[in-house]
Amino acid sequence: MPRDLVDSLRRVLGSEHVLVDTDLRAGYEMDWTGRWDATGFAAAVVRPASTAEVASVLAACDAAGAAVVTQGGNTGLVGGSVPRRGLTRPQVVLSTQRLRAIGAVDEASATLTCGAGTLLVDAQDAARDAGFELGIDLGARASATIGGMVATNAGGVHVLANGPMASQVVRAEAVLADGSVVGKATGPIKDNSGYRWGAILCGTEGTLAVVTAVQLRLLAPAPESSRRAAVYGVDDFASATDLCGRARKLASVRAVEAFDAAALALVCAHLALPAPLQRPCDVHVLVEGDEADLALLAAAPYVRDTAVGTDAEATARLWRYREAVPEAIAAHGTPHKLDVALPAAAVAEFAAAVAGVAPDVVLFGHLGDGNLHVNLLGLSPADDAVDSGVYELTARLGGSISAEHGIGVAKAAHLHLARGADDIAAMVRVKAALDPRATLNPGVILAGYAASA
Repeated sequence: MPRDLVDSLRRVLGSEHVLVDTDLRAGYEMDWTGRWDATGFAAAVVRPASTAEVASVLAACDAAGAAVVTQGGNTGLVGGSVPRRGLTRPQVVLSTQRLRAIGAVDEASATLTCGAGTLLVDAQDAARDAGFELGIDLGARASATIGGMVATNAGGVHVLANGPMASQVVRAEAVLADGSVVGKATGPIKDNSGYRWGAILCGTEGTLAVVTAVQLRLLAPAPESSRRAAVYGVDDFASATDLCGRARKLASVRAVEAFDAAALALVCAHLALPAPLQRPCDVHVLVEGDEADLALLAAAPYVRDTAVGTDAEATARLWRYREAVPEAIAAHGTPHKLDVALPAAAVAEFAAAVAGVAPDVVLFGHLGDGNLHVNLLGLSPADDAVDSGVYELTARLGGSISAEHGIGVAKAAHLHLARGADDIAAMVRVKAALDPRATLNPGVILAGYAASA
């Protein structure tokens, strides 16, 4: 790390927010899964507290030839938020954890402006305190940041009703690699005065700009009666998919989730919980809606058993089985977490085929939008041969190799399975125009296509 760059960063942020000590950097150099361990590969970790400070950091790093890896809550699963092994130039991790300012809710326009480092749960609380609801939710709400969710276009459990993160973003303020500031996080909902940076930057994983603040759309809160949940036991993913189709016709339904028997067994062992149903079933489907609609679904001929949460406490207990799946898997070992999406008609075929690709496969996910999280246990972190097989199977069935976690470094070599040559070439041109020195998150999404880092 060039000494003059460190000195420059310290002048901007203060020494306490430029971390160069090995022990202080360590927590920023390994991802949540433990698979992407880059301990020792960051030259420094910086923690700016404003858009102006982010701009100064990026300008200094870009001029010095240092790479910048933006990191929010570090809950990513594809290695996109930690330094890269093998990169020959210095790497600076830019943490957004101090960009947490939350503005007052604009009740007339039903919007909320907040910093990129704002935790999802804090944004949800701010919306709720003003009588609104944020249209997105996920299990990692206490650690995932708004900026990270924009970067990956996160989905979560309410995509069926409200769409992914891109549907929640009205506008965004961001900083380009050279320190230029684009967009703003306040203003009217209707604004067609040019490029909409909020829309452009959703899903770009920090490769085009660093998002510093976001204006979010808020919704009227769902009635308490539609917040109940039920778990249905079925024999296979074909039945689960049919049940999802039935659920889509019911006005109160906001979420349709699924997890297989292996996922349930891990959760029950990890949390010392009894099974939610009396009868063992191969697939469990959790649906959120009102009691009348949940009762209609229970009457489907292939539903073998049902548990209904008739109040908030019972509903929370049922949701716990689904939301605890990731932590139960992590407690079992370091997984290969493959986030894919399938057309509804292909979900059952995919689930049957993927069960034979590894010694220990665990399936769960957001059935309402065809997003399955394939977790492979018992493999070494570096073994990606099985990963390739899963991605190829997904592509053959007309699916996407990334539903909501991004491409990161984990899937960069498989991008061709999701995007055509012309599509990738256009992405490369956009990257080169906004980040000609490949300063921002090199190796993510376009590794092997963009200019060498």
